[in-house]
Amino acid sequence: MADKARLRRRYRAERRFRWYGISATILGLLFLGAILVSTVVLGHSAFRQTYIKLDIFFDPKILTPDGKTDPDTLRQANYPAVVKFSLREMFPSVTKRNEQRQLFSLVSLGASDSLREQITANPALIGSRDSLWLLASDDVDQFIKGKIRPNAPENERQLNDLQMQWVHEIVARGLTNLRFNAAFFTNGDSREPEIAGILGAAKGSFYTLLVTLVLSFPIGIMAALYLQEFAPKNRITDMIEVNISNLAAVPSIVFGLLGLAVFLNFFGLPRSAPLVGGIVLALMTLPTIIIAARAAIMAVPPSIREAALAIGASPMQTALHHVVPLASPGMMTGAILGMARALGESAPLLMIGMVAFIADVPQGIMEPATVLPVQIYLWADSPEQAFVEKLAAGIMVLLTFLVMMNLLAVILRRRFEQKW
Repeated sequence: MADKARLRRRYRAERRFRWYGISATILGLLFLGAILVSTVVLGHSAFRQTYIKLDIFFDPKILTPDGKTDPDTLRQANYPAVVKFSLREMFPSVTKRNEQRQLFSLVSLGASDSLREQITANPALIGSRDSLWLLASDDVDQFIKGKIRPNAPENERQLNDLQMQWVHEIVARGLTNLRFNAAFFTNGDSREPEIAGILGAAKGSFYTLLVTLVLSFPIGIMAALYLQEFAPKNRITDMIEVNISNLAAVPSIVFGLLGLAVFLNFFGLPRSAPLVGGIVLALMTLPTIIIAARAAIMAVPPSIREAALAIGASPMQTALHHVVPLASPGMMTGAILGMARALGESAPLLMIGMVAFIADVPQGIMEPATVLPVQIYLWADSPEQAFVEKLAAGIMVLLTFLVMMNLLAVILRRRFEQKW
């Protein structure tokens, strides 16, 4: 009887342990789902932008007062005055200066840039009149999307009662439209939320990861191959292996401090450049790549090495012609996972100055740039409400890249992995 009681207790304990594991898994999935759902709910509206249709008269008295139509004159013309003139025509009853400033703020500052592009591309438009869809301000955009509560006290919302009245009239005339926000993917950062985009940060991430991959992958593979295949087993190699394992657990900001002290202050490399960011991230990802590559090399059966040596191959030929090709799927998987970790890092890059506001899209590894995680951090620190949906959309884009890189690692492992 005592044995049966102990057996029942053991079975009950096993069932409880199994349910503990299932409950923990479900709880983790619920937390993950809540984070993903909240991010999508908050950020999906950033992929659409409000436009206002205005009757634009390209007044030659404003654009070319001297009668010159050369490119420099057209680029420097007073395009905001053209937009303001159109708004005054739409609301002729608005005559007070303070009310006019509030009226003009309904249209984005980027609207004048759009007019500048059209006129410089086709100067023949000067003197003509056309109905154009121009970018609305971020406050109007948030109101159209329902992010600003119209019944809230006036001092607690971005649009006052008079501005809301004008917006309602514009909507009633059918002069507003929500369109796909292509500028989010084609613009760099901006102080104006409706103009800000992720192209600059995306290219900065690309250049930084390119430098990281070029440096960390070959060095990591060669280090792993030497330690696993050629290095003698002594205290020095044991110390190196222990330090590699310890470096994999070092907080990433420590590598940022290293980059600040060595690469910026000592070597004088340019601040905020993808070159420095890539070097710092390469140092951070090297332990991960070395550990993954050594595990892949270790998984190759000893019989492969013995067979190659038996037919006359040298140890170097055995390693390069037989071991490395068979271990390459695991090596590539480790490298991709290391790159995915580097893509999501921000702490080491903050230390080397990649947190600065940079509106221009970088064109190389030596130009100032930022990266996607840092761009999200900058938007989170901005006071404008419209930046909230921008940062959520940036998180969605970043998560998409991370998921794609992890899926690529899984596909490569399943496609090329060999079972012995």
